[in-house]
Amino acid sequence: MPSPFRLRATALTTTALLLSALATGCGDDGGTDEDLTAQKLSWKDCPAPSQAEGGGSAPSPLPDGQRWQCATMKAPLDWNHPKGDTIGIALIRAEASGDPSRRIGSLVFNFGGPGGSGVSTLPAFGTDYDTLRTRYDLVSFDPRGVGRSAGVKCENDQQLDAYFQQDSTPDDAAERTGLLDNTKEFNAACDKNSEKVLPHVRTTDAARDMDLMRQVLGDTKLHYFGISYGTELGGVYAHLFPKNVGRAVFDAVVDPTQTSEQGALGQARGFQLALDNYAEDCTSKIEDCPVGDTPQDVKDRIAKLLKDLDAKPLPGILPRQLTQSAAITGIAQALYSKDFWEFLTEGLEQAYDGDGRILLLLSDSMNGRSENGEYSNIAAAGVAINCSDDKPRYSPGYVEGRLPEFRAASPLFGDFLAWSMVGCTDWAVPGAADHPDVSAPGAPPILVVGNTGDPATPYEGARKMVDALGDGVGVELTYKGQGHGAYGSKDKCVQTAVDGYLLDGKVPASGTICA
Repeated sequence: MPSPFRLRATALTTTALLLSALATGCGDDGGTDEDLTAQKLSWKDCPAPSQAEGGGSAPSPLPDGQRWQCATMKAPLDWNHPKGDTIGIALIRAEASGDPSRRIGSLVFNFGGPGGSGVSTLPAFGTDYDTLRTRYDLVSFDPRGVGRSAGVKCENDQQLDAYFQQDSTPDDAAERTGLLDNTKEFNAACDKNSEKVLPHVRTTDAARDMDLMRQVLGDTKLHYFGISYGTELGGVYAHLFPKNVGRAVFDAVVDPTQTSEQGALGQARGFQLALDNYAEDCTSKIEDCPVGDTPQDVKDRIAKLLKDLDAKPLPGILPRQLTQSAAITGIAQALYSKDFWEFLTEGLEQAYDGDGRILLLLSDSMNGRSENGEYSNIAAAGVAINCSDDKPRYSPGYVEGRLPEFRAASPLFGDFLAWSMVGCTDWAVPGAADHPDVSAPGAPPILVVGNTGDPATPYEGARKMVDALGDGVGVELTYKGQGHGAYGSKDKCVQTAVDGYLLDGKVPASGTICA
């Protein structure tokens, strides 16, 4: 599966609850079908998220009593034939809380993935954006192929249980054949169950949906907050519609110049850095680190655990076991946020005692599996979007030749991320390009926020995004911290800069550093 380590905003929240319970086109500025731009949205109280969106309860009102409202926007299935079949794009909003005369418009969020449901994620973090809501309606959506927006369907829950427990780091010919066969079966199921929508879930399609959304919401400009993959989507939008860009923030920035192989290698380095930082943090505390005496000892013990799991999985959440691949995924999930390092410590302690439940719960969170055994479509949608976007197709022989460099980048994550490159090999739809085009001459300033300790979107991607956007467009802000993303860290310097830009149009000096 390509890019297996994706942003899991709602998943992180869900994991916290589960673990607590357990422990206790440049210049294209228009041209949509007139009937679709004139459509009126019917906003109603939001229902409970669908299983494809992650399930759970209907979103609770915000502390001031404001209720979340949901609607469905019609968009062309095929943007090359805008007057043909349509699909529904699920939207959610919380209306602005401040003086109506000072309302700027809508602020549209994409929280990443690709494959993440904005309809289920925005309410989980809505209070984090209270300051921004004073002048904006907060809006998010399920991008096409995701959740309730013509969601991609691949394998069923039972098949996915087996798929995510497979050996994703093959050591011999038989294991390699097993991985390739399972990947081929997964991709064939996507084609069989979602044949109509698969050719139309590229990031360029989602960007065109956002411009239609801008018009339907009644905004002259698109004001936007993109996180992780949402920065790539925002960059593609800026390329296609530079004159329609309003105030835009890119946080946890995807490097738009990389191929999928380079992205996987960058993630290997990023997650290794996060693991190094975790090990250093744990062993530098006054009390003894329960998972190692020194940073190297922590990493050596984890490596031994993974080697042992490759030979003999641990009991997990019956009837499932904690396999080597599930443990790698669970560790990666915990590295997304420093707030979750304590769960990684608990999970490792538990695993060393022969119990794999916490690490398996973390892995479930990464893969979109709920406590009742049902999966969201985040994995299916992520594969569909990535494989439609990314042109390269990598052979097993090519991956084997690249293993030494991946292992040098990360002894722990290297093999897993290298083998993820075969995920698109048998995909039914050809990929669009080697990497996205985000050049946006004529666009206004876009605030690009990079985090030096980000595991999933390494810090270097922010500078690459600034350069690719073009002169006078990208404005770089650096946060010296840990975790995936900067604004959500609650760092006062970052939030002051972002809020000042979005609310008052104050563009920070490019190169500003928040330490």
